[in-house]
Amino acid sequence: MTNASNSAQSSAPVPNAGTRVLHRTSTSIPPRAVRGEGIYIFDQNGKSYLDACGGAAVSCLGHSDPDVRAAMHAQIDQIAYAHSGFFSSDAMEELADELVASAPEGIDKVYFVSGGSEATEAALKMARQYFLEIGQPDRKYVIARRQSYHGNTLGALSVGGNMWRRKQFEPLLITASHIAPVYQYRDQRDDETPEAYGLRVANELETAILELGAESVAAFVAEPVVGATVGALAPVPGYFKRVREICDQYGVLLILDEVMCGMGRTGTLHAIEQEGISGDLQTIAKGLGAGYQPIGAVLVSKKINDAIANGSGFFQHGHTYQGHATACAAALATQRAIKERNLLTNVVKQGENLVAALEAKLGQHPFVGDIRGRGLFRGVELVADRETKDPFDPTLKINAKIKKAAFALGLMAYPMGGTIDGVRGDHVLFAPAFIIDENDVAKIVDLFAGALDDVFKAEGLA
Repeated sequence: MTNASNSAQSSAPVPNAGTRVLHRTSTSIPPRAVRGEGIYIFDQNGKSYLDACGGAAVSCLGHSDPDVRAAMHAQIDQIAYAHSGFFSSDAMEELADELVASAPEGIDKVYFVSGGSEATEAALKMARQYFLEIGQPDRKYVIARRQSYHGNTLGALSVGGNMWRRKQFEPLLITASHIAPVYQYRDQRDDETPEAYGLRVANELETAILELGAESVAAFVAEPVVGATVGALAPVPGYFKRVREICDQYGVLLILDEVMCGMGRTGTLHAIEQEGISGDLQTIAKGLGAGYQPIGAVLVSKKINDAIANGSGFFQHGHTYQGHATACAAALATQRAIKERNLLTNVVKQGENLVAALEAKLGQHPFVGDIRGRGLFRGVELVADRETKDPFDPTLKINAKIKKAAFALGLMAYPMGGTIDGVRGDHVLFAPAFIIDENDVAKIVDLFAGALDDVFKAEGLA
């Protein structure tokens, strides 16, 4: 009977039978990207796609940047890879120097990895080892926020608050506590100022620490500007200053996740600069290397480095490709390009143009509830009713339909569902390259508006 069942299943048509790759979805095969030029990607049929999301807020220099390509070629001609257990490299040392020189106050060292999830895993382990080194072994709990995302490996997923991503893997996850995000559009009360609201939600951290036991909490993890899970949610004034005070009061480490929002994306090299504080550990990735090679890093404060250096002298962690020479060369060229071309000024300017264009075109749209973000990191939250802020029925899969419609029009946007609680809510994230101009902004907004029109007309709502 089992054989017959297996035979029947194997004879059924398979939607993605034309590929040996296990793609993200089994329902279709994506087109093949064959060329990139500036803010455009071209597929095998020659169709162009305006990359308005940087893939996943990665391609901050656009595609095929000549300076980065030249740096990678030069590194490969010397040596592409040498294991960090045996060697360092000029590229790794120079990149670390560059990152520390421009880092928030207190950062002293850089630990290189291959991406954001690895960076989160390393930061969590580093936090735990720090407390072992200083003689506080009872500190083991981590607090984070609901509707945040810190990576897809099990430790990162455990501290993340993206309920949809976590759900089926719950039995494998470590225990972590989650407090409220800073979700001003939905959660600020009518009788509250932004500052009062910020203090209220920040003080949830103190409550959580006391509930777990002040001597048992190791770290609080937070994205300064929340990315894909909620769509460019920026903090209100004073929130992170209060968080820093609470962490200092109870001896808890502050881990800042700038994997998506960092390295210039919000208009300053580090998003946390705009909050007037710094973290004890800070993760970076995506914009670090602009997608030319996989790379991420943990920025490490002096107090944590000193505890390890003066204690065991050995961080008990490691990956095969950490400090990969070619990846470091690409990242170094990326960071120098951002600085030497003064691209952060353009991020601020075009970010203002983007939000102004979105407001002008869609600010009164019946299904646009909120337009938010900083720099070239902008989110649009979609609602079924502007007055009540009620979301669309999740079964409609509005976000997925918008992604498909935009892609058909030649626009890469980053829609997601579950904005509110992991189930309800739809938003679209924009994170275009730092090199865009006013004309590019106009194209992005026009194509996006066209995609919205196509979806809502198809749903009988327009």
